[in-house]
Amino acid sequence: MVYTLSGVRFPTVPSVYKAYGFSSSSNNGGADRRSANVSVFLKKHSLSRKILAEKSSYKSESRPSTGASSGKVLVPGSQSDSSSSSTDQIEFTETDPENSPASTDVDSSTMKHSSQIKTANDDVEPASDITGSVEDLDFSLSLEVEEGGKLKESKSLNTSEETIIDESDRIRKWGVPPPGLGDKIYEIDPLLTKYRQHLDYRYSQYKKLRESIDKYEGGLEAFSRGYEKMGFTRSASGITYREWAPGAKSAALIGDFNDWNPTADVMTRNEFGVWEIFLPNNADGSPAIHHGSRVKIRMDTPSGVKDSIPAWIKFSVQAPDEIPYNGIYYDPPEEERYIFQHPRPKKPKSLRIYESHIGMSSPEPKINSYVNFRDEVLPRIKRLGYNAVQIMAIQEHSYYASFGYHVTNFFAPSSRFGTPDDLKSLIDKAHELGIVVLMDIVHSHSSNNTLDGLNMFDGTDSCYFHSGARGYHWMWDSRLFNYGNWEVLRYLLSNARWWLDEFKFDGFRFDGVTSMMYTHHGLSVGFTGNYDEYFGLATDVDAVVYLMLVNDLIHGLFPDAITIGEDVSGMPTFCIPVQDGGVGFDYRLHMAIADKWIELLKKRDEDWRVGDIVHTLTNRRWLEKCVSYAESHDQALVGDKTIAFWLMDKDMYDFMALDRLSTPLIDRGIALHKMIRLVTMGLGGEGYLNFMGNEFGHPEWIDFPRADQHLPDGKVIPGNQFSYDKCRRRFDLGDADYLRYRGLQEFDQAMQHLEEKYEFMTSEHQFISRKNEGDRMIVFERGNLVFVFNFHWTNSYSDYRIGCLKPGKYKVVLDSDDPVFGGFGRIDHNAEYFTFEGWYDDRPRSIMVYAPSRTAVVYALVDKDEEAKVAVEEEEEPVEE
Repeated sequence: MVYTLSGVRFPTVPSVYKAYGFSSSSNNGGADRRSANVSVFLKKHSLSRKILAEKSSYKSESRPSTGASSGKVLVPGSQSDSSSSSTDQIEFTETDPENSPASTDVDSSTMKHSSQIKTANDDVEPASDITGSVEDLDFSLSLEVEEGGKLKESKSLNTSEETIIDESDRIRKWGVPPPGLGDKIYEIDPLLTKYRQHLDYRYSQYKKLRESIDKYEGGLEAFSRGYEKMGFTRSASGITYREWAPGAKSAALIGDFNDWNPTADVMTRNEFGVWEIFLPNNADGSPAIHHGSRVKIRMDTPSGVKDSIPAWIKFSVQAPDEIPYNGIYYDPPEEERYIFQHPRPKKPKSLRIYESHIGMSSPEPKINSYVNFRDEVLPRIKRLGYNAVQIMAIQEHSYYASFGYHVTNFFAPSSRFGTPDDLKSLIDKAHELGIVVLMDIVHSHSSNNTLDGLNMFDGTDSCYFHSGARGYHWMWDSRLFNYGNWEVLRYLLSNARWWLDEFKFDGFRFDGVTSMMYTHHGLSVGFTGNYDEYFGLATDVDAVVYLMLVNDLIHGLFPDAITIGEDVSGMPTFCIPVQDGGVGFDYRLHMAIADKWIELLKKRDEDWRVGDIVHTLTNRRWLEKCVSYAESHDQALVGDKTIAFWLMDKDMYDFMALDRLSTPLIDRGIALHKMIRLVTMGLGGEGYLNFMGNEFGHPEWIDFPRADQHLPDGKVIPGNQFSYDKCRRRFDLGDADYLRYRGLQEFDQAMQHLEEKYEFMTSEHQFISRKNEGDRMIVFERGNLVFVFNFHWTNSYSDYRIGCLKPGKYKVVLDSDDPVFGGFGRIDHNAEYFTFEGWYDDRPRSIMVYAPSRTAVVYALVDKDEEAKVAVEEEEEPVEE
């Protein structure tokens, strides 16, 4: 089925229908004035739904396993009071917590009064009298499923046992644990004691915010469900729309549903600048706004009258031949919604990330879809051995060439690639394959667009952002959030919760974190590691506290969720838990590694220093995990070069076919391409990342379709006639068995599976025994593996002694010179390597190996039990006559 809006096509996926669910009301017969004239999605529906908010706060030690509505009805899987006297009861109140401050300049720590944002029909239908609420419906549904033997008691469920559709209800009953003392950082790093005044102040600000959120919002869990209060929300009797726009003088909701009449549905404002309107159902019970119809908010602002896309919109579409986007009311009928079937995979111990962009993931010169990525690319990622996919450009962005980093609609999945339900099916398929799905989330800045973004939303430059120069990033041409504002916190925290809860993402890579943490945004600043650079007046404490809050929220509600911060500064405490005084990320992107490789690739081999390589790869903070990478999407963009192109340049166009003689440049490039990747994974951190296509040395850069750009000084930057030729991934090259790309891809796959088997990235044992500048040799141990790298361009070494820790027999488990990987086959894989006693290179034992030039070989200690098992299997194997 394909839905259309003036020629815009929306691919849809086969929906997984519920065998149970809400009953749909009859379709609108067209009698009511709110009948939609234009609709993206033609089917109509009415879903009775009450939005409930938790009233009680969390408990510090244990999370409640059951809950009750205002009528004391137990939720799925709860036990009766007679069977469990210790059962925690959580009471829910209608729609909103009683306290919800909303103000542009109010300091949360000094708030004395609370707002009371109630649903428009609260006075008509009191919560205690309502039947058919979400809690009641979910309870009855759970009984049906439970009687069918398909659902275990939720109290005893863990994330691997429960059905994924129960996850949201379970998480709603959790609370984020309270702040800790925040002083463990001084035990981890005593040097931080000198900066205790700054760090204690930072933590006190975080605690004050937590206390204020508890007091006025019912806790961080309830606060992070702003999307159940703001934007469009459904109830049994109609639709409520709320928008925070304190600078607006008047506001009205307009759209297809009321023929864009600005006087038909005028909104009212409360004392905190929140505008609101309630649209009752049509006479026949159908919703006032139909799924798929266009909506905007018209405001009279200090800058004039403007039509804006709602800030909390869940879907936004650009019609053909139009520049601005249209906000789309996205609320499909229950029977059309995608229902998740597969639980989240367990959090991987070793994180191997395949960085991806949906639009450019096709070999064809086109914008690819969520559906095609699901069917074609996800199985490839699984086969290659990656256990996580990091997806870029998910949040809607009007400018395709921004790579998704100039976000216009923060709650809306990009419509270029399909519908929100298509994205859900992609994530569900990844979970079925055991792949963790990470989102490249942008909370560091926002698009400068005023028509379809947040900029000048209410006619002022200080709504969501700092006003004046502080609110503008001159290099990125984008707006900068005011992280000290209450409603900005609600918006961004809810945004993170939305993607995890609604779409089942498993975590985030936070973009541009360095820019957030410093008022200078890291521009023209060379971080040397001096602690004065991190803890001073240049630090944006509000932004750091926001990062603490969002990490606290994510890990509190989703314990297995993963957060990765893009920080080039090396901020101490960045990957220390919040309760210990840290910022709370799980991983830092080790950005210096990619820069180091580009620096070296500009030099001759003779000028490389293996000690410099080792220092860069291992220069990371103790107890703070890193994701290493040799190159990401940044190095693949037009204007830069991928590692493969640095190494082989134009020879890649003529000499990558196996039926042609190679060249010295190709031989060098293929050899070093493999070595660079393996040494980066082996020494660089506890996680590894690769941008799609780079595993086989994608031959060309990324160049988005673009027109000529006319600069203010009169200069013109030529475009590419809107070509998609360089905005795709030629996976066919890596799959072709007649091209040398295939060998690089096979090596990358072998590298991932080696890590999967031995988990060397997360091994506690790591020892670098040799970094010899004369021989150009690097030798190190990680776990039970010994890595041997010979970076010399001509010298090969026979009977080369390398140190090792454990006694026994070693075998080759990975060899970059294997012909399968495009090598010369100089290593005998059947050879056995026995240890010699005696100290060598600060190791108690050693083995003798052959180390060919430009080759990396990994040796593993042979497990005796495993060896015996293999021997038995070989004896039992029938012999062919």
